[in-house]
Amino acid sequence: MCLLLGATGVGKTLLVKRLQKLSSRDGKGDLGDPPPTRPTVGTNLTDIVAHRRITIRELGGCMGPIWSSYYGNCHSLLFMVDASNPTQLSASCVQLLGLLSAEQLAEASVLILFNKIDLPCYMTIEEIKSLIRLPDLIACAKQNITTVEISAWKGTGLSEVLRWLEDTHRTNG
Repeated sequence: MCLLLGATGVGKTLLVKRLQKLSSRDGKGDLGDPPPTRPTVGTNLTDIVAHRRITIRELGGCMGPIWSSYYGNCHSLLFMVDASNPTQLSASCVQLLGLLSAEQLAEASVLILFNKIDLPCYMTIEEIKSLIRLPDLIACAKQNITTVEISAWKGTGLSEVLRWLEDTHRTNG
C-alpha cells in the first residue's frame, strides 16, 4: 500500500488520476487535458498497474489529524507539497516531520513531491529545501527519502513518480 498525503489543495487527486492514465499507457503518449477534480473529503483508493498492481490510498488534507490511523501496512509514502504556496510550506513541514517520526512509517520509502512547478510563482527547489531544512530532515530520518519536482497539471515529472513507485514496490512488496 502506498499512502498519498499532503495539505488541502496541493494536487493529490489530480496526481493520482494522471498516474493512473500514464500507467495505462506504459508511460507513453500525451496525457491530454487534466481531468476535473474536487477536494477529497475522506479517502480514495486507486490502483495503478505498473509491472504489478500498486494501490494508492489518498487521504484528504483535511484528515491530517487522523492520518496516523492509516499508517499500517504502508510500504511507501508520497508526500506532496505545493511549490507555489510559501504560506503553506511551514504547515507542510510540520506534517512531514510528524510522518517521518511515526514508528509505523519507519520502514516506508518516502517520495516528496514538489508540485505546481508550472506556475510562475513557484519557489525553486533550492528555496524549498532550505526553508524546510530538507538536508537536516533527511539526515535524521529513518526512511529512504527521494524528492522530485512535478506538475500534475502538465504531466512534468510524472514518469519519474511512476518509475519510483515501480522500483519501490518491486523491492518492498
